[in-house]
Amino acid sequence: MLEIVLIRPGCTDYDLQERIQGNLDVPLNGQGMSEVQRVIEEVRGLGIEVVYAADCEPTMQAARCLADALDVKLKKLDRMENLNYGLWQGMLIEDVRLKQPKVYRQWQEHPENICPPEGEMLFSAVERVEAAMTKLLKRHKDGVIALVLREPMASLVRRFVNHDELGDLWKALEEHGRWQVLTVHPTLAHTA
Repeated sequence: MLEIVLIRPGCTDYDLQERIQGNLDVPLNGQGMSEVQRVIEEVRGLGIEVVYAADCEPTMQAARCLADALDVKLKKLDRMENLNYGLWQGMLIEDVRLKQPKVYRQWQEHPENICPPEGEMLFSAVERVEAAMTKLLKRHKDGVIALVLREPMASLVRRFVNHDELGDLWKALEEHGRWQVLTVHPTLAHTA
């Protein structure tokens, strides 16, 4: 049986400012590095064999620290870059809520139906997650691996593995420096 330790990297200055980061490369700040160190200590005994990360600054920073501390390989996850929020990137979440209340509410309730201005539809990110996870599940049938991903990509992986609801993606953006273990159901692993 395969277990996936899904890790959200620590926070960046954009997270503290409640800005939409999307696929912008904003490095971890001091608090974010502290969160990464805490996560490392919490997951140290889980038997992680390899660390995978999306190719962006905060996830790679966190993944390098984790892989070094656990003395395991670090591998880049292709096509798992974060959602492109287009013109929303760099904006305060509150500004989107105030200036575009209808779109903000729709993003909360049905994010799959909204495309941020000049951005990417969530469906495109879902397709990328499904392709990457299918490839990963073919490679790993059992053991323990770690995936380091920002939101909403982490929520999309969780939904792919657990088949549960996506949840509020605005709230999910606050989920930095946290982790959870996902157990891959054997039927999911066999269909990959």
